[in-house]
Amino acid sequence: MGNKWWWCIVWASLLCAGCASLMEKAGRTLDGSGRAEKKIAEYRSPALTLQQMRSKTGEDSLLITAEHFPALKIRANAPNEQGDFTITALDYLGSSPHGWNEYRIELSGTGNLVLGETTATLSIADEIETVGITDGRIRRYDTRISGTEALTNLRNRRERLLSLAEWINDPENPHAQECGSQKEFERYWKPILFPEVTKKNMRPEGWQQEGDRQVRAEDIRWNAGYTERIFPEALRPIRDSGTMLRDWEEAIDWIYIECEWNRITETLLGETVLHKK
Repeated sequence: MGNKWWWCIVWASLLCAGCASLMEKAGRTLDGSGRAEKKIAEYRSPALTLQQMRSKTGEDSLLITAEHFPALKIRANAPNEQGDFTITALDYLGSSPHGWNEYRIELSGTGNLVLGETTATLSIADEIETVGITDGRIRRYDTRISGTEALTNLRNRRERLLSLAEWINDPENPHAQECGSQKEFERYWKPILFPEVTKKNMRPEGWQQEGDRQVRAEDIRWNAGYTERIFPEALRPIRDSGTMLRDWEEAIDWIYIECEWNRITETLLGETVLHKK
């Protein structure tokens, strides 16, 4: 029996390592490191990490990551002699027990980088604008989706998540509340968004009322009356069809990123002094 359990533990460890390796390879596909891109220097501040990268062909670029949003990597061209650079893209790779979403969004923005012996001063004065998803891949269980199908799915999902984030952040939303972390965000919003699949003691008070209409989708009986009372019209069919729950289960970190996008860009804007690692 002891040997049997030992082999089970070994097999589970190898399986996890294989999944991690697969995720890492998937992430390298879009960020360029799969083409022998390597890090030549790294600078850090409490809020940001800046990496100078070099491709196999000798082309330099910058990668910027916000401390609390490791799924995002903001790409920029190498600075010119004056230190000016152009922000070009945002790479995202987020996983869930169901698979992963991977995409690149074209960005528009500029900045300046001044390098010292042990420090780097990063300045981004203007707002960073998102243009749209230009590349992406999806893995859902054993199914891999790429090309036009992946782009369509990712763009549609992003539109849904942007609508959800707009409602969550709406000051007139009576449930609106700032959350300091993704875990806090999940803990607060899941009972509001999906009381049907939340523990009874965590459900909003009075979420069920006499005469509420029920609809069945994704093997769940959704309280359409609650949907109509709480959600704006554009989100109601998304929730009652089970699509919102599927988005939540497959891309919770993406939802959190869309809700926190203003905070992410605020972290980048202004002048930041980073120290060489």
